[in-house]
Amino acid sequence: MFKKLIEEIDSIIERDPAARSRLGVVMLYPSFHILIFYKLSSFLWKINLKFLSRFIMQTGRFLTGIEIHPGAKIGDRLFMDHGFGIVIGETAKIGDDVTIYQGVTLGGVMPSIHSDNQRNQKRHPTIGNNVIIGSGAQVLGPIKIGDSSRIGANSVVTKDVPKNVTVAGVPAREFGQTIDRNFQAYAVSGTSNDPTEKKLSSLLKKINDLEMKLTSKNKKK
Repeated sequence: MFKKLIEEIDSIIERDPAARSRLGVVMLYPSFHILIFYKLSSFLWKINLKFLSRFIMQTGRFLTGIEIHPGAKIGDRLFMDHGFGIVIGETAKIGDDVTIYQGVTLGGVMPSIHSDNQRNQKRHPTIGNNVIIGSGAQVLGPIKIGDSSRIGANSVVTKDVPKNVTVAGVPAREFGQTIDRNFQAYAVSGTSNDPTEKKLSSLLKKINDLEMKLTSKNKKK
């Protein structure tokens, strides 16, 4: 257990340049704090002490601003950078080495009616290994996000995302293969690789060229 905690702490230091020491992570990082609450509450959830489990996580939510349902399944070395406003639903599943920024929701899409029909159903996303989810993104429904994918800030994702792909927008669409140095956790890069945008730019250029040719011909007449 102690070895696992050290591993979690070191993974935060590796991913956050503001983290300068293990002591700093233990004392100051809500991502680390909420995972302590989660590990205890998840154990209690599994042995059917559900009220106590939820109570512990509500306490953690009050202290950190991060809400994780104890029924969610979380892999190793999850880092929630800043963390405030993150919501992780009951049937969400998160792989190893995932980074999530503030304001992200791993939620469902079903309306808050007929809740009996929704119990014991997969309602929340499955996140692969080594995924980065930018701030404010909403990943909704029982979808799958492939390993090493990137989700841009404030995106709304309601469909499966393949491995090694960057998506962004509302609704989210593919911007190309994952390239870490081009990924923006807080906004979409000014240099877009969106194929739709490229086609529109090309069409606008052609229209502009045709208008110039027509104008030139009319002047000659």
